[in-house]
Amino acid sequence: MTDERPVLHPRRIAMTDLSTLQSQILSDIAAASDEAALEAVRVAALGKKGSVSALLATLGKMDPEQRKTEGAAINLAKDAVTQALAARRDVLKAAALDAKLAAETIDVTLPLREPLAEAGRIHPLSQVWDELTAIFADMGFAIAEGPDIETDDYNFTKLNFPEGHPAREMHDTFYFNPKDDGSRLLLRTHTSPVQVRTMLSQKPPIRVICPGRTYRSDSDQTHTPMFHQVEGLVIDKGSHLGHLKWILHEFCKAFFEVDNVNMRFRPSFFPFTEPSLEVDIQCRRGKDEIRFGEGEDWLEILGCGMVHPNVLTACGLDPDVYQGFAWGMGIDRIAMLKYGMSDLRQLFEADSRWLNHYGFKPLDIPTLAGGLSS
Repeated sequence: MTDERPVLHPRRIAMTDLSTLQSQILSDIAAASDEAALEAVRVAALGKKGSVSALLATLGKMDPEQRKTEGAAINLAKDAVTQALAARRDVLKAAALDAKLAAETIDVTLPLREPLAEAGRIHPLSQVWDELTAIFADMGFAIAEGPDIETDDYNFTKLNFPEGHPAREMHDTFYFNPKDDGSRLLLRTHTSPVQVRTMLSQKPPIRVICPGRTYRSDSDQTHTPMFHQVEGLVIDKGSHLGHLKWILHEFCKAFFEVDNVNMRFRPSFFPFTEPSLEVDIQCRRGKDEIRFGEGEDWLEILGCGMVHPNVLTACGLDPDVYQGFAWGMGIDRIAMLKYGMSDLRQLFEADSRWLNHYGFKPLDIPTLAGGLSS
């Protein structure tokens, strides 16, 4: 095939030939199917060796009168080609965008992101803290709190821990450096000092629970150096173990959200109670879970007993007039039992994935009426 485009003499350009060239270029522009083809047409017409550029290069060899006439015609043709190129480029870009949008569709039915006000999670320990507070408050208990840093007297002596007791050893307790008088402050090993402070500051009847952080030199799958306890204390003139059993029974039913819990009380020893008891509840152990209120297994969950007369005396109460009972349990431990957590240490790791799995939404407020964990 031969190129049928007109061959223009460099010295003289006929208007019909220029018009034919312009028409041919405009036709090529209109036929360009994409931006690459359009760029090829532009280079062929306006590039350094393009047909229109070649005509513009001949103007220097023409006489002034001819340059004036034919230069104007060539520039008009160049302007027409430039405008056509720009218009066609806009059309091709719009078509390419439409094709891309059609190929990359967006599913507008996807759910919206969770509002920031609901994106956070309440830590399971905070949730369980609120759960047990709601249960005991419904029974008429007040909440008592005390400092994490305690004296040896409140943490041990007034609780009937004699000198030389193993709990006073350095490897069991976090002690601060000795003061000038030789005394040492320590991180409390239980929340029992709050019971001491309550008995020293209030007159019976006393009904309080003492939740809070406690510290011991211990770390493994079921122990951490810092953990949480809740202890209860009742002091009155007629308190007895029957009252204690009923309180613990009702608490376990409400907390584990079951209709019935069978409990077993076993003799034990604690310096601050006499008699002392450990409490087991009936359960069924499965491969990945524990169910309460059924089965033939038993699980220890807390220790309790009648407050030792020596403790009452140390706190300024007459043991011949008043008697009471106390109990204590680990908040972390009962949280693990209720919500199926495998490792106590995970409660203290900063893993947002774990918190998203086990955590509670901010508006999931525990209530006895609506179900604690509903």
